[in-house]
Amino acid sequence: MKIAILSRNAKLYSTVRLVEAAEARGHEVRVLDVLRCYMNITSHNPSIHYRGEALTGFDAVIPRIGASVTFYGTAVLRQFEMMNVMPLNESVAISRARDKLRSMQLLARKGIGLPVTGFASNPDDIADLIAQVGGAPLVIKLLQGTQGIGVVLAETHNAAESVIQAFMGLKANIMVQEFIKEAKGSDIRCFVIGDKVVAAMKRQGGEGEFRSNLHRGGSGSLVRLTPEERSTAVRAAKIMGLNVCGVDMLRSNHGSVIMEVNSSPGLQGIENVSGKDIAGLIIEFIEKRFESLETVTPKSPVRTRTRGKG
Repeated sequence: MKIAILSRNAKLYSTVRLVEAAEARGHEVRVLDVLRCYMNITSHNPSIHYRGEALTGFDAVIPRIGASVTFYGTAVLRQFEMMNVMPLNESVAISRARDKLRSMQLLARKGIGLPVTGFASNPDDIADLIAQVGGAPLVIKLLQGTQGIGVVLAETHNAAESVIQAFMGLKANIMVQEFIKEAKGSDIRCFVIGDKVVAAMKRQGGEGEFRSNLHRGGSGSLVRLTPEERSTAVRAAKIMGLNVCGVDMLRSNHGSVIMEVNSSPGLQGIENVSGKDIAGLIIEFIEKRFESLETVTPKSPVRTRTRGKG
């Protein structure tokens, strides 16, 4: 197969590992900086160009699209889809997962456990918004935040009002959520491929840090999931329409609750902790999907394509 990887940086651990895994299985791989791709959008002959060259002959595309380039990155991915190149995750699913509010509304509608959450832009009664999620302490999040950036723990009612007012001054959309104290600064990352959780790890924030992101200095360790947690992670992935994703959950007193479904999860932490070849499992999944020529999602069919060599 000929596989494209959309990544801003070919030296990133996840990108390097995917290239290694694909080449080890005999595939041709090319890493493309998604912002350097440009497109000719036409009904009969859609094309993508890269540094003066038309990109042709690809069988599959692996999107590693950062949150800051979601709009343009998903546009490029849609163009590949128009050219009948099979995506690991579809553009519509990535857009769905990146919209924190929409994703939580979809999960809630399907009965997935979530922390009590409020959403606001310019609330008339801040005290009522705070009361809706059970009062302080509570977590306040910028809707556009990533990797723990734009996430604040307000330990008192006055602090919560001050933070919300500050975000309102920036004309930012915010979410307020109940603080799951019993999680003790940790969460669980479930790595889902297809219809199963292939690996999981517990991420623990540093001392005095309620955010567990590894990018913020958190540490990872092996964790044993319950059958319910595995089922919930797979259901969340399917609701988002993602074939590969990281599902982040907290263990609360009222059961596990989903915090986020990440459409472009990093591989370094999960591979180091689990000892598993996650990159290889992703490539194996792509091979099976391509072999069967199945649709990536039922509502967005991928037309039959000519199989590539290798």
